[in-house]
Amino acid sequence: MLFHAHMRLFASLLMLLPLAVAAAPQADPGDVGLRHDIQVLADYGAIRGPVTTWPIAWDAVLADLEAVKSGEVIIPNKVMPTFERVYARAERAARRGKAAFHASVAGAEEPTVIRSFANTPREQAEVGAGVAWFGEHLSLDLTVSGVDDPADGDDVRLDGSQVAVDLGNWSVAASTMDRWWGPGWDGSLILSGNARPIPSLVIGRNRNDAFASKWLAWIGPWDLQVLFGQLESERAVPDAQFFGLRFNFRPVPSVEIGISRTAQWCGEGRPCGWDTFWDLFLGRDNLGDAGVTPENEPGNQMAGFDMRWTNRWFGAPLTLYGQMIGEDEAGGFPSRYLAQFGVEGSGITRGRTSYRWFAEVAGTSCDVVKEDIFNCGYRQGIYQSGYTYHQRIIGHGLDNDALVYSAGVVVVGEGGNAWHMIGRYGDVNRGGGIDTQHSLSPVPAELASVDLQFDFSTRVGVFEVGLGYERLEVPLTSVSEGNARGFLRWRSR
Repeated sequence: MLFHAHMRLFASLLMLLPLAVAAAPQADPGDVGLRHDIQVLADYGAIRGPVTTWPIAWDAVLADLEAVKSGEVIIPNKVMPTFERVYARAERAARRGKAAFHASVAGAEEPTVIRSFANTPREQAEVGAGVAWFGEHLSLDLTVSGVDDPADGDDVRLDGSQVAVDLGNWSVAASTMDRWWGPGWDGSLILSGNARPIPSLVIGRNRNDAFASKWLAWIGPWDLQVLFGQLESERAVPDAQFFGLRFNFRPVPSVEIGISRTAQWCGEGRPCGWDTFWDLFLGRDNLGDAGVTPENEPGNQMAGFDMRWTNRWFGAPLTLYGQMIGEDEAGGFPSRYLAQFGVEGSGITRGRTSYRWFAEVAGTSCDVVKEDIFNCGYRQGIYQSGYTYHQRIIGHGLDNDALVYSAGVVVVGEGGNAWHMIGRYGDVNRGGGIDTQHSLSPVPAELASVDLQFDFSTRVGVFEVGLGYERLEVPLTSVSEGNARGFLRWRSR
């Protein structure tokens, strides 16, 4: 398997440790308050690099914040509490040569099935512990967790672990970290934290410096992430592999653009090897292309782009954002787009409490912006388990054929305690018929839900409390099912 070759390559790279520079720790997705703080700093110019690709390297964040600390970059006084909070956390996270132990305990009643950016518990009971160590040449973040009665049967997990070595400004890592690609708060159409993290070999930048070349400098600060992942054995095509690539850049401070691409390929009974991957990479993987048949079709791809544009015309940041991800290809470009659009605003009160509101709409049927094509999004004829990992959608948690509106609020106090709420309303599985593979409802249904979470710090760690309610109503039968949910988690700092 090609993935095993990648792991052998990673082992070989460990032999190059004396040539490497400092290994870079990362800020993982899932902490809504931290994401809000980082976005505030980006909107006011304190962070100049891209911030819609998670995990984010702390070294990149710290390099930008040092410019504020030295007085090279000036930000408004009202932003300083956010700056100090993130700067202190970045310094603590980027500290080298000292092991840091961490632990967490969580209990949940009816864990949420649609996971937004917030890292809510996946199972009814979870216990985890680990250690992180960042040296001059190597970074290690090991997390072991046990869960109660998991749907996928994996009651012991290494999710959230990573071993990385740096080569110049590049990091090469064996990783089971969650990932989030895109500007959305309720979901990403291509890669989110909805499914468990895919074990992957990941290559990416540590800092987001712009090109020195005058021909490429217009791109501005940029990031590139490439991953080669291994999917599970219990699927229609066992041991299929996963490829992902994201290029993210800010050509001007007010605009951030992301270009993303993923693919399922290889696996039991399917063609593998570099020739197959090269055809897939070049887009020669559709029936009708020269020599492509159902027997040798390289894989199933998704690709597209997203953009976030911010202005401060009214004194506070106001943002428009969107993501378009194609389920097919036509003329060498993505087609049959799934779409997500949103608007958000933020502000800071006189009491130095910062807040953010957002409203977005997500459509997960193909060609949703023109004329819906149902039973297409996140589905494929050869890889019949769909765009999933352990039976959960790798992209947006709404699964396919949804049209759902969501809105939310994030409030972060001067001390870092955070409130966040999100509500949803719309239709799921709109294609008609029965789809037993659908993760939310096997038949068309109307969805309404609301979730509220409070995160607060104490001397003994951080407590997270969540409450929510969800209702699914099937119009055809007028059957309605409502479920209350909640969770409590403690984690060390």
